[in-house]
Amino acid sequence: MHEKIDQYRRRFCGNAAMAIAATQFGMMGFAEAQSSLAKATDLPAIKPGTNTTFNTLKQIDAGLLNIGYAEAGPADGPVVILLHGWPYDIHSYVDVAPLLATMGYRVIVPHLRGYGTTRFLSSSTVRNGQPSVVALDIIALMDALKIEKATLAGFDWGARTANIIAALWPQRCKAMVSVSGYLIGSQESGKLPLPPQAELEWWYQFYFATERGSIGYDKYRHDFAKLIWQLASPKWNFDDALFDRSALAFTNPDHVSIVVHNYRWRLGLAEGEPKYDELEGRLAESPVITVPTITLEGDANGAPHPDPSAYAKKFSGKYRHQTITGGIGHNLPQEAPQAFAQAVVEVDSY
Repeated sequence: MHEKIDQYRRRFCGNAAMAIAATQFGMMGFAEAQSSLAKATDLPAIKPGTNTTFNTLKQIDAGLLNIGYAEAGPADGPVVILLHGWPYDIHSYVDVAPLLATMGYRVIVPHLRGYGTTRFLSSSTVRNGQPSVVALDIIALMDALKIEKATLAGFDWGARTANIIAALWPQRCKAMVSVSGYLIGSQESGKLPLPPQAELEWWYQFYFATERGSIGYDKYRHDFAKLIWQLASPKWNFDDALFDRSALAFTNPDHVSIVVHNYRWRLGLAEGEPKYDELEGRLAESPVITVPTITLEGDANGAPHPDPSAYAKKFSGKYRHQTITGGIGHNLPQEAPQAFAQAVVEVDSY
């Protein structure tokens, strides 16, 4: 295991120069009223894929885990925690992190449980993928790093994790950027049937519900993840080298167990741990989020996602929605890093 971690660290570490493109990348389309607080010129322009590695990769014991995380920016800067989704990893923020660091932020980008160099401290710990548990991991990380409050930003599992922290522990969340909006759910809501076309979009969830699916994902995790990337971001022309840098994170020994449990739990096909029932009960009530929030969506997101009008009322603090145009898919921070970073800077100013 230690050899794999060392290999992973070597792949991640090194000096990644922050190269700035000569022209601004992309155009940002606003689905709601534009804010006068932030302009596109606030951040240096950057071409997606400019950076390939992080300057640092660290490890720290936090809660049930030894968490691997990248860090950028001044140690005394305001903290931003960037959270990845499935099947992605911290490389989703390889261009966002240095942008925010140039603005004076201390940027933390952790591998979620089951990814990269993050490991369970005990072999006897349940390999639990419940959404509330993933959020607790981030609270534990903040405690371990002595971070009282941070701006949280994420997509997919990362957005859900940020949503849960903002809803249950708003005192720990200064502000939030959430791709695809409000993603808090419950086992009961997961049991409700959807129209056939919507069910088709969740095909992998049903695959994971079977033992064949669990074995198949383990055997073909590289190709499976690549297919998800292609479906979720149909207009993103990523190359093999870019994908392979993230795919290394899926060799984590707990990856398959965490992913399969997460999706089975959502359908009510796997039990959670009773000690988290109270948290899940509160989340099942779909709590309103009070912290300042910007929600983002790519105009070419091929993954299942709600319409922005469906969740606008779930945010009672200062809020706006922004749609990023130009063929941007599900992995929004990696496909449109400047737009994502700009949203973080803006929401932090609310």
